[in-house]
Amino acid sequence: MTVGILQPGTGELPGDHYLPSRPDTVLWGRLPCARDTAVLTISPGETVTIDTVSHEGILEDQGKDPVAYFGSHGVGEASVLQDAVAIAAELTRDPATDGPHVVTGPIFIDGAEPGDLLQITVERLVPRVPYGVISNRHGKGALVGVLPRSEGSVSVFTPVEERSSGLVGRLPVRHGGERVVEFPLAPFLGTMGVAVASDERPHSVPPGSHGGNIDINLLVEGTVLYLPVQVPGALAYVGDPHFAQGDGEVALTALEASLRATLRFDVVPREEALREFGDVAGPLVRTPEYLVPTGLDPDLDEAMRTCVRAAIDLISARWGMDEHLAYAYLSAATDFDVSQVVDIVCGIHARIREADFEGVPRG
Repeated sequence: MTVGILQPGTGELPGDHYLPSRPDTVLWGRLPCARDTAVLTISPGETVTIDTVSHEGILEDQGKDPVAYFGSHGVGEASVLQDAVAIAAELTRDPATDGPHVVTGPIFIDGAEPGDLLQITVERLVPRVPYGVISNRHGKGALVGVLPRSEGSVSVFTPVEERSSGLVGRLPVRHGGERVVEFPLAPFLGTMGVAVASDERPHSVPPGSHGGNIDINLLVEGTVLYLPVQVPGALAYVGDPHFAQGDGEVALTALEASLRATLRFDVVPREEALREFGDVAGPLVRTPEYLVPTGLDPDLDEAMRTCVRAAIDLISARWGMDEHLAYAYLSAATDFDVSQVVDIVCGIHARIREADFEGVPRG
């Protein structure tokens, strides 16, 4: 796949609906809540193609001028996304109290009610530009107080190129040097969520039971995210597009860059959800191979304990496995991965292989 420039409304728009990221269809730094009005209403089973916008290149410490910022790295004005330019020019946020993320939505899904699960299927993710940015800033990251070693922020411009094996990101081995290291891309949306049952918009950084900035890199094409619905219509939203991320996201961001996402939205009624997964209290991912419960907490150890509990409860509800046997199975056969340690609330996710339970009666 060759990466071109996907300006708003250009190129393939395969969804039943198209949702651009304009100043009137996004929030910058906050997530939708119960009082927000939907920018799009759809029926369950319909797909939406969404042009997401990365916050990298529009933030205040980058000049809040994406044409100038990316131009300083050799990107021509025609290759800078027009929606990013409009958002930077027309919207403001308070860096002291708001998050950095551009969030598109909310989307009202007819029939979704509190207690149901919203099922978001990732059908297609297409890079909109052939470049991204990896940043270390704000006194965050895994090595706070050590990196960055200089004052201010460190933002690393990262070009993308095509190889026979697929698209790769390129980083120099030394600043300004010619030798580079290349790594494969695996695009996903870092933020996928539903509105909270509150009249106050949450900060965009910490994830929670509503989803939000969960940064689980398994959510590539062909995967599903389940979220407990908190308000009528769910009021779903997405953002924080990534081209690639390692588990942990240790520097604060990974390779952040804008994506065109085509997603299908379905509603799983509460009774069916209970039969399938038990009482789901937070984000649950499904890949072709794994069921992936999550644990979220400011304390990484507590996030791990929450994830283990969620995994035991899922196995017990879905396959009727005794608690102590489910605990033993998890210890022997399931990987618990660190989603990220940089979003105020840390994340752990467990990869439960569904094939291990073939032939086991449900419930």
